[in-house]
Amino acid sequence: MRSGFFLLILLVTFGPVFAQTPSGAPAAPAPAVSMSEDSTTPAMNVRYKGKPGPWKALQARMAAIKGQPCDIIFIGDSITDRWLAPGKAVWDKYYAPRHALNFGVFADTTQNVLWRFDNVDLTGLHPKVAVILIGTNNTKDEPQQIADGVKAVMGRTQAAFPGVKIILVSIMPNQRAQDKMMATDAIIKNFADNQSVYWLDLVPLMPPVTTTKADGTTDMNWKGLGGDHLHPDASGYQIWADAMEPLLSQLLGSSK
Repeated sequence: MRSGFFLLILLVTFGPVFAQTPSGAPAAPAPAVSMSEDSTTPAMNVRYKGKPGPWKALQARMAAIKGQPCDIIFIGDSITDRWLAPGKAVWDKYYAPRHALNFGVFADTTQNVLWRFDNVDLTGLHPKVAVILIGTNNTKDEPQQIADGVKAVMGRTQAAFPGVKIILVSIMPNQRAQDKMMATDAIIKNFADNQSVYWLDLVPLMPPVTTTKADGTTDMNWKGLGGDHLHPDASGYQIWADAMEPLLSQLLGSSK
């Protein structure tokens, strides 16, 4: 009993000393747990160094348009980048004559696009319209996080190009993360105000399609998507262009 009493006295008297660092300063709090980058944080350039091909292609497009007019900028990932592959015939018909810049890079997330806004020289560009389709590669994020990233990309676009009109394109159907991306679309469509931001919903134009293969098995895809169930084929880019043309013509006309 007596030993317990003396132990209590020691703790009360010297406890504060034990809680201090050797220098006498109060002990530092435990470091905060490191959180992963969120969808609104610019990502580092590691991925571009690992796969430089798409990055070099973007640099070449930026060099080609330097000092030239730029009325439309397409901002996004490989779905945007591939306007210049399976979508090239449609691009050449609708957008090349309108001084459009393809600002899409393979596998980009919202974080990667934000990094590009911070590290690519966009001075001298004054697009009237920005077409934004981004988020399908943010598969590790939840719908609200993806939507926050999309909103951040929109904000960075407006800051870079004052007065620009934004056509915000719905994330397309895909086999990889269909439910998550459709939930994201349900959020981001509310970003449109029909004054500076306009919503273009392609999902109803790309319904599910089931085909029967030669071996008798079936394949479920979506109209306008290629065999990877993710990227548009040539018909998908035509769907996109046809749906966007009335709005794009209106916005370009009103910007004259």
